[in-house]
Amino acid sequence: MYIQNFEAFVIAITILTLTPGLDTALVIRNTSRAGISDGCVTSFGICSGLFVHATFSAIGISAVLAQSAELFQVVKMIGAAYLIWLGYNSLKGLIKGNSGGLHVETANNSNLSIRRSLREGFLSNVLNPKTAVFYLAFLPQFISPAHSALLQSLFMAAVHFVIAMIWQCALSGALNKARTLLKSAKFMRWMEGTTGCVLVGLGVKLMLERR
Repeated sequence: MYIQNFEAFVIAITILTLTPGLDTALVIRNTSRAGISDGCVTSFGICSGLFVHATFSAIGISAVLAQSAELFQVVKMIGAAYLIWLGYNSLKGLIKGNSGGLHVETANNSNLSIRRSLREGFLSNVLNPKTAVFYLAFLPQFISPAHSALLQSLFMAAVHFVIAMIWQCALSGALNKARTLLKSAKFMRWMEGTTGCVLVGLGVKLMLERR
């Protein structure tokens, strides 16, 4: 499968996956509820939602390509600018010292319900507008117009799926350590700074390449 700047995609998506967010907090909460199995099933539900975002992103990309190649380049430039904006906001919060620890709810222990965990994970991802907008901006940067946008998008979602599953299941297995990290303002500031630099750097690189 041909993906433009595939190495840059893997690096960026790995850094972004490691950055704690609502999905990570849900995995840790559900692990507290019914053990590592609950956390891993929740992670599977979350990661399955990535294919929904990838599909809608590919539909949008295909529609743009059907209009003109020039319009596709404009969309990619807007997407690169959006990545820079996201990175800037992360760095701005870091400089202002607004980065605090992530709140992680602790659920009461209960029996594992695979259907419930899958539903919670899947819906938390699919219904998250930030993930949808990010995929719409992020995936076009690596799409080759000469190949199927849908297949390329689904392949990148599959790569993201594997990375996220490994990371979230590892956090689920190391529950106490993960909860400590998520609540640590210092760790969150470090992750925001790293993520901000990666996003700004990637956006600038893509813009310069296009010029």
